Amino acid sequence: MKIAIGSDHAGFVLKNRLRDELSAEGHDVIDLGANSSESVDYPDFAALVSEAVAAGKSERGVLVCGTGVGMSIAANKVPGIRAAAVSDAVSARLSREHNDANIVCVGERIVGLEVALAIVRTFIGTAFSSGERHRGRINKISGLEQKP
Repeated sequence: MKIAIGSDHAGFVLKNRLRDELSAEGHDVIDLGANSSESVDYPDFAALVSEAVAAGKSERGVLVCGTGVGMSIAANKVPGIRAAAVSDAVSARLSREHNDANIVCVGERIVGLEVALAIVRTFIGTAFSSGERHRGRINKISGLEQKP
């Protein structure tokens, strides 16, 4: 799977470890920064990953910051993005099955490497449950993007 990944300074270490693990598992991982632990603004990297996913340049996105919350807020401003900030694999699975989330956001200050790997592996390995009930709700979410 082609995966865009990004972080701010607070998620830099975990982002690199996730990138390396996903690459070792055979995924095509596009690292969109940050490139160091020097202070940067998370919306810049949320935009890069979100735009790559929205444009179809990657199938899924992974964003890492201190908590995952800031990245998810910024990512969800990009039309076509459904970013979920999660801290466990169950939420990652349900974000895919029920919400067709296309970006997962995790916090380096919240979860360790093993939990983050479980979250990301679950997220990329789970399909959307495309039943009528869920599809209708996703369509309503998309409709919100059309409102001024």
